[in-house]
Amino acid sequence: MKTENNGVSGIINIYKEKGYTSHDVVNIVRNTLGRVKTGHTGTLDPEAEGVLPVCIGKATKLADYVAASVKQYRVEMTLGVTTTTEDHTGEVLETRRVNVDLEAVKKAAESFIGEYEQKPPMYSAVKVNGKKLYELAREGVEIERKTRLIHIYAVEDIAMEGENRVSMLVTCSKGTYIRTLCKDIGERLGCGAHMSALVRLASGRFKAENSIRINDFKKIAAEGRLDEILMLPEEALDGYRRITVSSAAKKYLDNGNKISLNYCSVQPEQGETVIVFDEENKIVGIYKAAGESIKPVTMLR
Repeated sequence: MKTENNGVSGIINIYKEKGYTSHDVVNIVRNTLGRVKTGHTGTLDPEAEGVLPVCIGKATKLADYVAASVKQYRVEMTLGVTTTTEDHTGEVLETRRVNVDLEAVKKAAESFIGEYEQKPPMYSAVKVNGKKLYELAREGVEIERKTRLIHIYAVEDIAMEGENRVSMLVTCSKGTYIRTLCKDIGERLGCGAHMSALVRLASGRFKAENSIRINDFKKIAAEGRLDEILMLPEEALDGYRRITVSSAAKKYLDNGNKISLNYCSVQPEQGETVIVFDEENKIVGIYKAAGESIKPVTMLR
């Protein structure tokens, strides 16, 4: 097995299986590759599964850019039962009679499409005054949480499975708590609900059908075939415009200085975020246009 990969940089589309925490996955990747710097792009609960892009090496600087992408989930919601954690792992708070049909469920679920002020659950990693909410929840403390604006782009393929189970496909923005969405749909229906299963199908351009499971990742890494599954940083940033900077500005690139637009292959719009390459087509970093220059935001070399 290879044990030294300190020069590797990119993103691996891992499929997180049930039972692993997101942190477990990051540690497995780090240890497999010889303790290279790693980080994930958005937590999945231990009982959830699906796409978990893991950034490696200098690509860890891109975690926020990758995490900002649109997410898609296959969700199972159980009606009539509310829990402390808003999912099936918590203690039951209340059980109510379910007397709704598919049309009522569709109407309630689709009413959340658009911008939505969502209150993070107590059992979450959101920090308040330096302490994670789930730590307070485990101490039996509940505090008021500020809502935050998220976006539900679509709730589709809604189906009833038995008397109280609902399957649906949710497309949403970064920061959305699907279990809270399930709870809120249940409240709107008047019977309560919790999330009973979750699979993340996509995180931006990272799709479940192109992901790799942990054991397969270990095998590929051991055989020295990492390049087969490693996405380069520039591939992950393909939603941004590319700019090549001429060799005349090499010293500015090397020192992380701002670059005059006179050295740029393309004239960006004011405030535009762009990906900068040198004349050898090597990625330099993420820059933002301001005035007559582009200024570095995140350096990747």
